[in-house]
Amino acid sequence: MKPPTTLRPAARDAMRTCAQGYTGRPGRQESARDRSGAGRTPWHHVQLAALTLLLSATALPARAVDGCLVLLCFAAPSWKAIPQCVAPIRQVLRDLARGRPFPTCGMSGPGNSAVHRWSNAPDFCPPQYTIVVEGESAPIYSCLYLGAVAVAINGAPFAQTWWNMAGQTVTDFSAEAKAQLGTWDTTFDDDYAAWLAIQPIPGPPPPCHDC
Repeated sequence: MKPPTTLRPAARDAMRTCAQGYTGRPGRQESARDRSGAGRTPWHHVQLAALTLLLSATALPARAVDGCLVLLCFAAPSWKAIPQCVAPIRQVLRDLARGRPFPTCGMSGPGNSAVHRWSNAPDFCPPQYTIVVEGESAPIYSCLYLGAVAVAINGAPFAQTWWNMAGQTVTDFSAEAKAQLGTWDTTFDDDYAAWLAIQPIPGPPPPCHDC
């Protein structure tokens, strides 16, 4: 796993959009210094500042999970590395396991969203996490993960986090997300590479006698 380091300008803008949409507070205009990367703030410092702002802006009922905070956490390179994210994400995963609805964020700004979908192997389950058992008449498929939370930033797919009953998660980051983040939790990619490496190599096609 690669530790989160710096936040690139595009990712910083996406984070600012979410935070502004939630709090209604304008952010400062990006300077040439920001765009050049000079004095760039480490990702976890920016993330913590945004999360602290969200937490201080809203008083939540006991055990409630804030959808805007969840959106920010699922968009992070690794929610486990951000202390403010650990309890809310674990709570929302417990809620999903108990059949409770996924929280929404009505003030995240246009094009920014997080939605949940239950897995359904083999159609909606990554191949490296799909289990196949030969049945009497057809293969029987199951998925190691119960569902996935898909995050969109500025209208484009950003990350899809798969979760299981034990609260374990892996995140599939889009190519655009990887370009913006610079570093991310590579567990999903590593698992896929390991699965791909053990797949049988297709043999040559059968000879064509009627060609």
